[in-house]
Amino acid sequence: MNIDEIKINGTLIWYYYICKREVWLIGHGIEADQENEFLVLGKHIHEIFYKKEKKEIMIDNTIKIDIISHKKVVGEIKKSSKFLQSAKMQIAFYLYYLKKEKNLYLSGELLIPEERKKEMVTLTSELEKELENTIKNIKVILRQPKPPKPEKIPYCKTCAYKEMCWS
Repeated sequence: MNIDEIKINGTLIWYYYICKREVWLIGHGIEADQENEFLVLGKHIHEIFYKKEKKEIMIDNTIKIDIISHKKVVGEIKKSSKFLQSAKMQIAFYLYYLKKEKNLYLSGELLIPEERKKEMVTLTSELEKELENTIKNIKVILRQPKPPKPEKIPYCKTCAYKEMCWS
């Protein structure tokens, strides 16, 4: 895999903070079980909530933003706040990408409708540095010929890839 051709996206950022093996699987085009009840639930949450907002806008075939409101706020919808750090880093990556590639300076909002929570995300210089390191680390993972060995983490119980790791 040519390191210069690797496109980092929000999904890879999100999973980097949860499971490095999943980063490798997704980055190599290995799809998860699309019938996984948690994947299906996540898709339904997107359909049910925020009907009046623009949803799932693809930019440069690299980032898919859940919501862009008229307030110049990039939104990201999540099922729960269970993986809050991952979600914050995903939306920070969208802000970083828009700044670097489009010269757009926006703020972000993490939306967790089932918990009635909203959390603002602002791109700071510290977040930018962390994202740059994360991007480098993701590229290192993706260059590997095999995925990292599976590690038992709480996320495994609901993961759509669990059969690939534990069967």
